[in-house]
Amino acid sequence: MDMTWVTNRIAVGGGIWTDEKMIEVVRAGVTHVIDMQIEFDDTALAEPYGVKVLWNPTDDDFQPKPAELFRRGVDFALEALDDAESRVFIHCAAGVHRAPMMALALLRALGFSREDAIDMIQSRRNVVDFADVYVESVEEYIRRHHPGEQSRVAGTRHGNGAGRAE
Repeated sequence: MDMTWVTNRIAVGGGIWTDEKMIEVVRAGVTHVIDMQIEFDDTALAEPYGVKVLWNPTDDDFQPKPAELFRRGVDFALEALDDAESRVFIHCAAGVHRAPMMALALLRALGFSREDAIDMIQSRRNVVDFADVYVESVEEYIRRHHPGEQSRVAGTRHGNGAGRAE
């Protein structure tokens, strides 16, 4: 299964597509999936295993993304991460653009600086390509919905949010 752990509880990767791969996801301890691909909804694959899915489809079209797209994903993940036993897998088709974009939004909402969050994701998953338009879309979401996080400087994070990611 194409899945890279960015933290102990947050993974990023490519499409699940089959029951066999869903079983691998379940064996990895994943309890929640944020499916960013427009190509396929994982809900039916996950249901027999009790994995909760947010199908949050978006095109990988290098166009600005609406804040609502990030709000849905971040809210879903934060609620999941409130349970110390949960693990979240964020994926799209290839795990190169859309899933890392959502992981960036989540880490930013958890209190990581933009630089630290990008470095954390890219250093663990080297195929990631952060399109400038997607990073700016995330930052616009943070400005609107998590204004205290936009001023984070590299190397800092605070509050109990960052602990959810560990």
